[in-house]
Amino acid sequence: EQIMKQIKLYSRPLCGWCQDAKTYLKEHDLPFQEIDVGRDRAAYEEMIKLSGQTYVPTIVVDGKVLADFDVEQLEKFLAKLN
Repeated sequence: EQIMKQIKLYSRPLCGWCQDAKTYLKEHDLPFQEIDVGRDRAAYEEMIKLSGQTYVPTIVVDGKVLADFDVEQLEKFLAKLN
């Protein structure tokens, strides 16, 4: 079974979809690094470079990017990676 190495979640505090993504990852025991792009301008620029857009949430798993998603899209994305 392949284990995902690194999950980065680019988010903002008042983003409902970001909260949903965090809840989903926690409920499925998937460790992740949360990056607040509202407070960290360099991280915001990095997120844009990775995803090509300014929307949150953006998630990066082992170099694969999913941007501006809901939980159903997140499930499908993670399933493809496993």
